[in-house]
Amino acid sequence: MAGSLPSVTLNTGRLMPIVGFGTFQIVGRSQIFRVVDAALASGYRSFDTAAVYGNEEDIGEALRELLPKYGLTRNDIFLTSKLAPSDHGKNAAERAARDSLSRLGVSYLDMYLVHWPGVAGIPMESSRNLQIRTETWNALSALYKQGILRGIGVSNYTVKHLEELFASCEVKPAINQVEFHPHFQQKELFKFCEAHGIHLQAYSSLGGSHNRSLVQDPVVTSISQRLGKSPAQVLLRWAVQQGVGVLPKSVTPNRIAENIKLNFPLSEADMMALASIKRVEKYAWNPARVA
Repeated sequence: MAGSLPSVTLNTGRLMPIVGFGTFQIVGRSQIFRVVDAALASGYRSFDTAAVYGNEEDIGEALRELLPKYGLTRNDIFLTSKLAPSDHGKNAAERAARDSLSRLGVSYLDMYLVHWPGVAGIPMESSRNLQIRTETWNALSALYKQGILRGIGVSNYTVKHLEELFASCEVKPAINQVEFHPHFQQKELFKFCEAHGIHLQAYSSLGGSHNRSLVQDPVVTSISQRLGKSPAQVLLRWAVQQGVGVLPKSVTPNRIAENIKLNFPLSEADMMALASIKRVEKYAWNPARVA
């Protein structure tokens, strides 16, 4: 995979660009239009949003207005959104998925993820979480079979959550979107997903929004300086070279462009050095506490 930026073939048989554009914390119509324009100009063809991000409507409008500028149509774009923790349950999940479609102004979603294994308002340790998220998955599976959702998956699921899902599901998740980077490598989860045909997609590839420990890690900066690449490019390439999808986000046009320029190989020694970083730090929420 070195030296190329492939699309990945999901277990649905559909292709998805391995690099997508993340939109968490990017809000406001004018800003959304600017970043979507910059992303399309830079070659991004996959966009990731969520109900809780509060930007679906603006993203949908920006894509409709800007795609013709680049000679593109809706079918050229891989669009992902996610179910909010407050929308778990059979009826609520179906309604939430349709609401996302409406806000985005599209007739189908390429991917729809369960954003969190826990249900809002229910204690994390309660066994009701499993019961309700099972109902949620069955509702989304029905929409998948109807073709309204071209793929369904999960986010922040641990091995335990996936094993519980497998015990009752007809449709396996196509994606598990989780925190994944050299400070939080999730090796067991990565192997589990690979073994079961689930594509691992990374968020927080560069660490925390307000914590620069990862991009300033000495191993990362050393490789970055030697290759003449940014620390962000090194971290993103580390994931992509393992077949893991990434969702870099930025509001700065030059960084938006830089983050998709990953057509360079990391040597085996570089990959090993990054994988051998001893520091373990999680920068986002911890789903392991959810029953």
